[in-house]
Amino acid sequence: MDVYPELEPHDSGMLALDHLHCMYWEVSGNPEGIPVLFLHGGPGAGASPAHRRFFDPEIYRIVVFDQRGSGRSTPLGETNDNTTRHLITDIEILREHLDVEQWCVFGGSWGSTLALAYAQAFAHRCSALVLRGIFLARAAEIDWFLYGMRSFFPEAWHAFASFIPQDERDDLLTAYTRRLNDPDPDIRIDAARRWSTYEGACSTLLTNASSVSHYASDRVALGLARIEAHYFVNDCFLQENQLLSGIDSIRHLPCTIVQGRYDMVCPIKSANELHLAWPEADYIIVPDAGHSAWERGISAQLVATMERLKLTLATRS
Repeated sequence: MDVYPELEPHDSGMLALDHLHCMYWEVSGNPEGIPVLFLHGGPGAGASPAHRRFFDPEIYRIVVFDQRGSGRSTPLGETNDNTTRHLITDIEILREHLDVEQWCVFGGSWGSTLALAYAQAFAHRCSALVLRGIFLARAAEIDWFLYGMRSFFPEAWHAFASFIPQDERDDLLTAYTRRLNDPDPDIRIDAARRWSTYEGACSTLLTNASSVSHYASDRVALGLARIEAHYFVNDCFLQENQLLSGIDSIRHLPCTIVQGRYDMVCPIKSANELHLAWPEADYIIVPDAGHSAWERGISAQLVATMERLKLTLATRS
């Protein structure tokens, strides 16, 4: 099943979150439809117009926003007052601003992490969860990103690691964090491009030049690299296994997990562990896909999931 045609938002704005951060948000689709919230990845990657296209605009009220420091939110790449708890609170601020009682929360990669964390904090505000490319924010998953992916993408990893002097490569996260926060903007953007391009190059099963180019763009790279490194240094502001330990609080919610078999950014091991902890959730493995939501099999399953949920969510609303 293909994604829906391009559409424009019918409402959008900037929402002040505190003295520093301002959030971009938009609403498209049916103003009276079933609310669905899209959570982008990264952290720090930002959302794009294409993310509206997973949802039937005749049925869904589609809410998309850029998490603090990301995309069109300001200031771009800002790490001060930027934690998982802040992001959860921001979602509630947006929900109240839009006068939404409950919404289906749809997130991939870091978006799946944030969706689980938000749902465990505000289960009564969630009508369902749709999760893709599972990332549980554990130490082994962060280490895999920094070092493990070189087993499958050695060329991309070499380009990523070679930006750092040899004597600092045993701690790439610290070395990159230092450069991503360097006073010299040229050093910051060079480091950001290397980090973001590495992620983009590893996100698809087959090489996709347009995906790599998107990740290499200055706005995406700076937000993604600075914020992602900030979160990784701080263990994503979550306790180890916190999200698996909290499943009982959301077990009653309808949930679908969509995972690419050959996802190298967020390997299937984490999705499998989530499925074992939450066997009531639907678990769909796409056999010929990597990490990106735009892998054809993954996008088709995400759209199909939202089609199946129409009746379930209409009944619950």
